[in-house]
Amino acid sequence: MRLYAEIPVRRNRQVFVDLVAVALIVFTVWAAFFVRGVIMLLAEPGRKVESSGDGLAEELGKAGEAASDVPLIGDVLREPLQSAADASTGFADAGASFQESVAQVADVTATVLIVIPVLLILVLWLLPRLLWIRRSVIVRRLADAPGGADLLALRALTGSPAALVKLPTPPGGFADAWRRGDQEAIATLSAVALAHTGLRP
Repeated sequence: MRLYAEIPVRRNRQVFVDLVAVALIVFTVWAAFFVRGVIMLLAEPGRKVESSGDGLAEELGKAGEAASDVPLIGDVLREPLQSAADASTGFADAGASFQESVAQVADVTATVLIVIPVLLILVLWLLPRLLWIRRSVIVRRLADAPGGADLLALRALTGSPAALVKLPTPPGGFADAWRRGDQEAIATLSAVALAHTGLRP
């Protein structure tokens, strides 16, 4: 099984397309993570709210405990401070929830930005490459099989005439030479069919 053509021009083109496809995939992944990082910057206010809420709740809790030590009115002072501490904890929870929401949006966006372009690249690049590999294996096996040169010559005759125009035409034309079993004409036509796939005789 060959991954690349034997003819240099075709092989160079295949290598170039492969490199471009891999570079596009790498760039797509990098761009998706860059966009994710930008979206995650939106979570910064949530982090600040969470941090401030936690800090305020802790300080109000300490103040409530200290106020409870005041004789006679300690419990009266502690209750509003504890309520304020609980409210501050709610702010902290809201900040954490906001961060989670931003992270989910960032993850979904990054996934979409990776999956869709990479699938498109694979369809436009990998599928034709796999089809070429399969076709080259079939053509090579056909060329090596008994009578395969005749079938490849017929394929060249029924293919694009542009490939035959540049060749020296035998007396009576290539079709007549193929029917007569002219081995030189058959070898020439077989080489044309192989070259069309990117293989050498």
